[in-house]
Amino acid sequence: MTLGDFFEWLSTHPFWILSFFIFLPLTAFLAWQIGKGQGQESPWRQMYAILIYLVCIPGIFSITLSLYFFLFEHNSILETNIYTQVIPVLSMILTLFFINKNIAFDDIPGFEKLSGLIFLIAAVLVLMWIVDRTRIWMIMRLPIYLAFLVFAALLIIGRMGWSKLNR
Repeated sequence: MTLGDFFEWLSTHPFWILSFFIFLPLTAFLAWQIGKGQGQESPWRQMYAILIYLVCIPGIFSITLSLYFFLFEHNSILETNIYTQVIPVLSMILTLFFINKNIAFDDIPGFEKLSGLIFLIAAVLVLMWIVDRTRIWMIMRLPIYLAFLVFAALLIIGRMGWSKLNR
């Protein structure tokens, strides 16, 4: 099964994806209502961390997929798949909104790892877009392993610069 086959299966069986992405903000809403003012306590923090990872990983993937389709595949916005590109992002926004009502994101264990993941994905997409637009590999005639080494070096330099900015 390819990723395209999986997305097609999700589109023809929307119950599973809708159930998952309705369950997460609903759980965050109920946790906000039940645990008002107790968000910093131990069981709530772990539950919020689990909810954030359950909603952010598919949401970030969905945003990345949408950017890939628009930047590299040149798909029209009218071809956007509601179930795999829109609903995960809406669910992520709504879930994060409800969680932020009860606890600051800095108090949630592991939340800083997601910002690192977002930065890494954004850096890779920007570098891929630059390489795609400039067609630099055709000009330089570098062996592919050298191109990957340059790419990895640029990522490391970008990561170090980002960490110095956040200090």
